[in-house]
Amino acid sequence: MATVPISEILLAGPRGFCAGVERAIDIVELALSVCRPPVYVRREIVHNRHVVESLRGKGAIFVDELSEVPDDATVIFSAHGISPAVRDDAERRGLRVIDATCPLVTKVHLEAVRYAREGYSIVLIGHEDHDEVIGTLGEAPDRIVVIDSAAEVDRLEVPNPEKIAYLTQTTLSVDDTRDVIEALRRKFPRIVGPSRDDICYATQNRQAAVKRLAGDVDVLLVIGAANSSNANRLVEVAKTAGTHAYLINDVSDIRPEWLTGATRIGITAGASTPEMLVAQVVAALRSREVSVREVHVVEEDVRFAIPQELERMAQERGMALPERTAMRQSI
Repeated sequence: MATVPISEILLAGPRGFCAGVERAIDIVELALSVCRPPVYVRREIVHNRHVVESLRGKGAIFVDELSEVPDDATVIFSAHGISPAVRDDAERRGLRVIDATCPLVTKVHLEAVRYAREGYSIVLIGHEDHDEVIGTLGEAPDRIVVIDSAAEVDRLEVPNPEKIAYLTQTTLSVDDTRDVIEALRRKFPRIVGPSRDDICYATQNRQAAVKRLAGDVDVLLVIGAANSSNANRLVEVAKTAGTHAYLINDVSDIRPEWLTGATRIGITAGASTPEMLVAQVVAALRSREVSVREVHVVEEDVRFAIPQELERMAQERGMALPERTAMRQSI
């Protein structure tokens, strides 16, 4: 693969799976062992086709909409969250539901419900076509307006500028979101926001690792899906720092011309990317003379509990859920 004298590969840390993704994958695998087949998953459980294909190979059936799920079947909602309308439809049809929504996304949903009940106009900073934003918007569609840039703030009008709040998609660029929030505060001095940042810890940590790495490498490869918001933001962060950066789904996407003249290559991975893809890229680029070094900015030790409904299903069948281990591995 490598046609240039690469001397060192730097691996960003942290990278790859976050706790919400690990939990979502665990939920599907456990459901396949606990629930009677078939087990359906609405939308991609996480935005990575390698993960989806692996789970499909184990028996999960992925669908785009609930209309494709037979009545009385088991269905898992993806980590990105769903609107109340989808949840109500599942309940109406008697589907057995397991909710794999990331708890940090659920936090944003609850904030949207609270602000709506208190009569606020809500500005949701995010990408309107992203599954997470679609789900959050469904909590209060008559009160939420979606924007994704500071430029949109100038055109923004709300019924009562004294009663306005903002929320954010969890996988955005920390810097870009800060710019949007500052623009909102300039236009709406009374605007309020969540007491804790909506951008998730994993998104922030992976962006911080890219900033740390960017000045030390000639090229940064970001492994992640094209529809992964957090992976795309990692590319943007590196480019903002002046580093050549490319998003690849896996090792087959690497173009030799990207590496021409590069001696130090950085590698990171989005929060939905399995570590095996990182290992494959390292193996393709590494020769006997190339060293590999991890550059850590923070260690992560976050775990989220398995949904109670899955535990209840296991109990009903007289089964015990096995202990789950962390899915991250070192190269």
